[in-house]
Amino acid sequence: MEKLGRVIVKCRIPIFIVSLLLLIPSFYGMIHTRVNYDVLAYLPGEIETMKGQEILSEEFGTGAFSFLIVEGMEPKDVSALREKIEGVDHVVKAIWYDSLMDLSVPMTMLPQKVQDIFLNGDATMMAIIFDTTTSADETMEAIQEIRKLSDEQCFVSGMSAIVTDTKELSEKEVPIYVLIAVLLSALVIALAMESFLLPFLFLLSIGFAIVYNLGSNYFLGEISYITKALSAVLQLGVTMDYSIFLWHSYAEKKREQEDQREAMAQAIAATIQSVSASSVTTIAGFVALCFMSFTLGRDLGIVMSKGVVFGVLSCILVLPAMILIFDGAIQKTSHRPLLKDLPGLSRYVTKRYPVFALLFLILIGPAWYAQNHTAVYYNLDETLPDDLPSSMANAKLQGAFHTGAVHILLTDSTIDSKEIRNMVSEMEDVDGVKFVLGLESVLGSSLPMSMVPQKILDIFENGSYEMMMVGSEYKTASDEVNTQIDCLNEILKRYDPSGMLVGEAPCTKDLITITDKDFQVVSAISIAAVFVIIMITFRNLLLPIVLVAVIELAIFINLGIPYLTGTELPFIASIVIGTIQLGATVDYAILITTRYQMERRSHEKREAIRIAHEASTKSVIVSALSFFAATIGVGFYSDIDMISSLCTLMARGAIISMVVVLAVLPAMLMIFDRFICGKHARKRR
Repeated sequence: MEKLGRVIVKCRIPIFIVSLLLLIPSFYGMIHTRVNYDVLAYLPGEIETMKGQEILSEEFGTGAFSFLIVEGMEPKDVSALREKIEGVDHVVKAIWYDSLMDLSVPMTMLPQKVQDIFLNGDATMMAIIFDTTTSADETMEAIQEIRKLSDEQCFVSGMSAIVTDTKELSEKEVPIYVLIAVLLSALVIALAMESFLLPFLFLLSIGFAIVYNLGSNYFLGEISYITKALSAVLQLGVTMDYSIFLWHSYAEKKREQEDQREAMAQAIAATIQSVSASSVTTIAGFVALCFMSFTLGRDLGIVMSKGVVFGVLSCILVLPAMILIFDGAIQKTSHRPLLKDLPGLSRYVTKRYPVFALLFLILIGPAWYAQNHTAVYYNLDETLPDDLPSSMANAKLQGAFHTGAVHILLTDSTIDSKEIRNMVSEMEDVDGVKFVLGLESVLGSSLPMSMVPQKILDIFENGSYEMMMVGSEYKTASDEVNTQIDCLNEILKRYDPSGMLVGEAPCTKDLITITDKDFQVVSAISIAAVFVIIMITFRNLLLPIVLVAVIELAIFINLGIPYLTGTELPFIASIVIGTIQLGATVDYAILITTRYQMERRSHEKREAIRIAHEASTKSVIVSALSFFAATIGVGFYSDIDMISSLCTLMARGAIISMVVVLAVLPAMLMIFDRFICGKHARKRR
């Protein structure tokens, strides 16, 4: 390792130049990586709802649909607006009253239940069908164009409108996320380090790694907006430790070596050995996310695993070159670190270890119960501010037309019309169903199919399938709509076993089922992976149990706080936070334990633990505070609750893990000393 360190030091100038040149393709890849803003697109392709989406796209040329609510507009103006909307690229059809009947025919000629679909006082509703998918760039562009054609009396609702607003808000906020994280992290590092220049070198080195990581996402094809929003901030938080360790090791070696280059070579060797073990646990936590059926986890897991690897490489290649190049400037900007050692804390914790052991036993049960009963929500529009156009439109749809969700029903077109009417009749009697809009409901039983205008047939039938829209009074992701979907599916399968019920609400119902399983799988895999890594590292079976138990207590407390405060979390938070917190903060426990085992060879257990605790406290605090700083500002700033909640939980989790490790771990080491150290411990206890 020292030979490798000397090679790196010798080649520091070429390494720095190459690292700068690599930013060019990385920026290109970062700019040209597509971002997916539709969370439901990450559902497994083999489930029925996703297969139904494919049929809509392939058979009907329909990938997405929205509803336009128009208030206080004359019928002739609504008709003119409909014609303009149909002229927008990728709009297949805009369905309103004049799609079915000429405006010269009174609206009262339509069945009352059909009138209720389109009219409510001075408000009317128009269905817009696109030929591209919900989150396609073309669909979002079409939504923007429709908004330009409309005025303040018009509101575009639906999932595509939500995705469009999410994109606009996210693109506006993400650069600010990075700025906030950088400024707050720089403040923490400035307090802890011995030079005012060091924070900027650390952040510049990590910035290189972040750009490399984001640029390499180009080869993935696309990433989710959640991954894009979190990856830079999260990578900054979890890899800052590596830079701090390199600097501390370099400062220590400089006191032993007159040649600063040799000191850096030895520091690089020490950093590789330490950081490789530390980074593996962090990577394991992110890799566990790749086992989710809901592939958003795989998206985040792959990107962040790469991010940690790039962080390590930047720490041992780019940062040493920067430190040696700017060594003179570092010395000129040196100062006494404002964050002092805390020997009194170590003595206090070690002396009162039975209290902290008892506290662990008291807290573990209630904390587990609280995190297990924290409420989560799945309705994606709840993650956005209420004043966004899509949120206002969905509120209008719910308020004026009492429609919270719209399902798409696909049936075999060869089924007898009488059977379809019977099925529709049964569905209309299901609680919360406001309407079932299809050929039979529009035309009734008096008009033969041979007399149906072709433009109406084209809307609802393609030869193989018949399509219907089912309006629900219930909101997506509610218990009521999920029960309703079960009832509708039961009726549908009796009349057509191959029929499908698709749309945002059925997809969200599948999302709930799938992510419930994913939570169990990801938690088990992350715990098992970290357990095995610790067991191999320390060659001890009990130690991984102790360390994982300590961090799991911190995770339970973190995820249990929302239960005590009555706060609902977005569904993705409950899945990924435990894994991220475990992988990112178990390093705190490993750091103390490693030093404890070393000191135990020459000291009795209480003294060994005190020394290890005192030697590690500052590093743990700086690490936790840097993670906290990188995420807390984003948590407070972001208007996207999905991002805000995740960052707030990560920030709080870092502090809770820090407190639990510094308070509880020494007690565990005292109690299980004999089993952890064994024959390597000094005889005197």
